[in-house]
Amino acid sequence: MNMPQELKFTLLPPTHGSECRWMNIDRRGIRVGKARGKENNKILIIYSINIFPEFEGRHYGKKTIDYLKSQFNMIVADRVRPKAIGFWEKMGFVSRGDGSYVFMKKGAVSTTNS
Repeated sequence: MNMPQELKFTLLPPTHGSECRWMNIDRRGIRVGKARGKENNKILIIYSINIFPEFEGRHYGKKTIDYLKSQFNMIVADRVRPKAIGFWEKMGFVSRGDGSYVFMKKGAVSTTNS
């Protein structure tokens, strides 16, 4: 999975006994971050996204979320840390009131309570 901003996303196989999968985020052959989540049809639940400190401030988190938004009808950012709320809100996510934030494409139908 490539995108024009030279980021490459590699979805790793699930680890034994887990439904979650890791995704490596690389730029020009260098790992700049990782994300962990679970997919169910066209719904993605993100449990963590981490751009490594030496690569922060280069919009890699935004570009990663933009890419994921193009691939899924609905994304749930699960249990968002208070210091990350502004990021998710800037990315168009809205609070569900339970610590999670949700993005849904126009016309998409919610089929999860996760």
